[in-house]
Amino acid sequence: MENIKETITVYTNENDKGKRIDSFLNEIIDDATRSYIQKIIDNGYVEITGKKITKNGNKLKGIERIVVNIPEDETLDVIPENLPLNIIYEDKDIVVINKAPDMVVHPAHGNYNGTLVNALLYHIKDLSTINGVIRPGIVHRLDKDTSGVIVVAKNDEAHSALSDMFKEKTLEKVYICIAKGIFKDKYGRIETLIGRDIRDRKKMAVVDINGKNAVSNYEILDEGKNFSLVKVRIETGRTHQIRVHMKYLNHPILGDNVYGSSNEGIKRQMLHAYRLKFTHPVTKKEMVVTAEIPEDFKKAAKFAGVDIDKIKF
Repeated sequence: MENIKETITVYTNENDKGKRIDSFLNEIIDDATRSYIQKIIDNGYVEITGKKITKNGNKLKGIERIVVNIPEDETLDVIPENLPLNIIYEDKDIVVINKAPDMVVHPAHGNYNGTLVNALLYHIKDLSTINGVIRPGIVHRLDKDTSGVIVVAKNDEAHSALSDMFKEKTLEKVYICIAKGIFKDKYGRIETLIGRDIRDRKKMAVVDINGKNAVSNYEILDEGKNFSLVKVRIETGRTHQIRVHMKYLNHPILGDNVYGSSNEGIKRQMLHAYRLKFTHPVTKKEMVVTAEIPEDFKKAAKFAGVDIDKIKF
């Protein structure tokens, strides 16, 4: 068996009884295509209650322990693509991008085209090699439909230093979102555990056990008739953290079809990574970079009756 990059262990429950194993795994492995899931099952990377399985149609029996071994990425060439790339700042060590909505950050699990990495390979000569051919230069990520600031490493020295900053939480990450409803408290701190939603494993949720600590600080910048413009500074970087915390407060983000309900015709969650403050990984200079608000966010703000000029702080 080739080298294993990651091992995922998950427990099913009675509600999963009768589901096909490939359908179930497609729900819990982020960014995975159905064909990729089927491939790793075919090749013996999945075990149910200690027994290796190789049939995609295998039906779950209820409460079972599933172990998925994700193999190292195949050696392949990720193709450079001439996709639009909004560069905010660039020097010999780093490049800072204002990522457009509807763009996946890096190739994953059988989906190798149209990503930020494909665009970076076309526009940027050198990228760090620490994360291999699939994620060159990538230190952190944003959800596909979240826009805004991403810092990319152009060499391994910068990559290592930036990775340490993210692990040690020494960067300041500020987001802007449009949330539904009017908040009772105009600022606050949310500290919870976030883990997989037991009812829908494609979602994350605030949980009591088996989660990771997540901290978000919010401040209301403006209010419309039934929407709020919210600044959120996060101290941790959990999957879907701000989206989950806004839902937890009963103020889901406008346009979020996973954690919200009616989206008023808005096509993606109105969440934008607005500002990143950090120490330059090589020069040690303090860096503050901001990402211009995208056009669809501006239109949504008009719809919501909130003033984006209040974002300046």
